Amino acid sequence: MSSHREAPEISKDPVADSTDLYAFVSPDHPDTVTLIANYVPLQSPASGPNFFEFGDDVLYEIHVDNNGDGHADVTYQFRFETKLNDDNTFLYNTGPIEALDSENWNRRQFYSITKVDGNGHARILARNVPCPPANVGPLSIPDYKGLAADATFKLKSGEKVFAGQRAEGFFVDLGSIFDLGTLRPFQNLHLLGQKAFQEAGKAVNATDRVNVHSIALQVPIKDLRGKSSPVIGVWTSASRRQVRVLHGHNSDDVYVGPNVQVSRLGNPLFNEVIVPMSKKDLWNSLPPTEDKNFVQFVEQPELARLLPVLYPGVFDNLDALNKAKTARADLVAVLLTGIPEGLIDGFTNNTGEIQADMLRLNTDIKPSKEENPLGVLGGDLAGFPNGRRVRDDVVSISLRAVAGATFALVDKDFTPDDAVAILEQGLSAKDVTAPFLNRFPYLGIPYDGFNNPS
Repeated sequence: MSSHREAPEISKDPVADSTDLYAFVSPDHPDTVTLIANYVPLQSPASGPNFFEFGDDVLYEIHVDNNGDGHADVTYQFRFETKLNDDNTFLYNTGPIEALDSENWNRRQFYSITKVDGNGHARILARNVPCPPANVGPLSIPDYKGLAADATFKLKSGEKVFAGQRAEGFFVDLGSIFDLGTLRPFQNLHLLGQKAFQEAGKAVNATDRVNVHSIALQVPIKDLRGKSSPVIGVWTSASRRQVRVLHGHNSDDVYVGPNVQVSRLGNPLFNEVIVPMSKKDLWNSLPPTEDKNFVQFVEQPELARLLPVLYPGVFDNLDALNKAKTARADLVAVLLTGIPEGLIDGFTNNTGEIQADMLRLNTDIKPSKEENPLGVLGGDLAGFPNGRRVRDDVVSISLRAVAGATFALVDKDFTPDDAVAILEQGLSAKDVTAPFLNRFPYLGIPYDGFNNPS
């Protein structure tokens, strides 16, 4: 998946797991950029009495680099605090929650927002900002949409902010992909599936009808861009204090030491698919400036070697490229430096020579009137890998890129295999049950526990 349970240690710590990152010029406010950082993956909506929430002991951050050095020039920090209204009930709520200050709501969360510049100077933008509740069910939450609107705030500093539960928007056929690399639209061509499957299959969205927790910001472009380039690089992180001392007999645990990064995310699927299992926890702990140490896995991705093996006779040109041990300069550009001028007419999101996994967005490119889910590969320069919109089919884009679609941009003598043009996971935004919104915070209303079949 994009970055759900992608590394051994963070899979044990979902409240700090950076799952998806989106960055795009806002279609309804094109003078702003929307940044969405998702955490706490794969939430079953019916999870009472302890419904999902942000971690009070986690520092959540969204970082923006605007000069291409791989260091943050603008960072938004979010810290959460949980408060109990009634110490003598086991219930999340004791009646309908019809307002953010409802007496019926027992377990509430609030957060502060701090903005840090590239020199480390910090400014608190807001304190005690309320989150909306989890979407328990229609009796408990008669109007989640209204509560979410009330929990969306315009800050005096110019940003719009929301932090709370949303419907999972990332769509992926997880069950097939991790079953030895099966792609249901190609399952009858799989090495082990030629006898098992007589024809192509229909993909299943494994992440449908689950929720996530989102931190969404809408920021004026002028507050994020640097002086010399319209391109910004974005990544998220989650950090914990270095030491936690458990008292055991009460909740007054002691936290000691500096914050230590335990999760990060730039481009979707980077740690998930590119980084080997033995180095995934290490990658999560490092800043983007250290990604030069992982370039070998970008230049020679394991998935590119597997495709010709799993689908014999389908990716012969890719197989020849692999056997020649050709370094994948195209993937290095897409993931680590941005795409330079001259490869795609009218487009660049290059940030220079520093190799760093960041979601790069050229803020000069206006939102598309009609989005193509294949983004730049589909001729839509406002889509992934130019940032990432909520409806972009990043799995299919990544599959085509790894299979050789983008290598043809850097080597005109290379011809992608015919299958590359139709290679896809077989899903789209239409396979997400909760509809996306055309306005902030764009991700759909979270599924409620009462009506969810799972």
